[in-house]
Amino acid sequence: MAAPKPETAHDALVVGPLDADLTAALQGKIIEAIKTVYDPEIPVDIYELGLIYDIIVDANRHVLINMTLTSPACPSAQQLPVEVRNKVKALPDVADAKVEIVWEPAWGKERMSEAAKLTLGLF
Repeated sequence: MAAPKPETAHDALVVGPLDADLTAALQGKIIEAIKTVYDPEIPVDIYELGLIYDIIVDANRHVLINMTLTSPACPSAQQLPVEVRNKVKALPDVADAKVEIVWEPAWGKERMSEAAKLTLGLF
């Protein structure tokens, strides 16, 4: 019989059911932190690019962020989720943070904000 896998700090983070009040209270701060993360190849932050799909906060102030990348071959695929996690986790009202990469729905330019489209000349 195999020994159980040792628990890591990342594995220990369990995000419980959405706490709507905490999510509402913290969402603005979390978004502002995320807006400081930029794809190195694009001069627009990842929030305005539409890469953030969900922000979930539970009663223990654990945050789960579902995000995507512009493509599965994104050269920043390892860096961006770690940077998002570290910036959100550093917020005083956040106990811990976890970032999950999701591919559904697929990212497309229509997910970008009007400001991002203007910056990139996509009109």
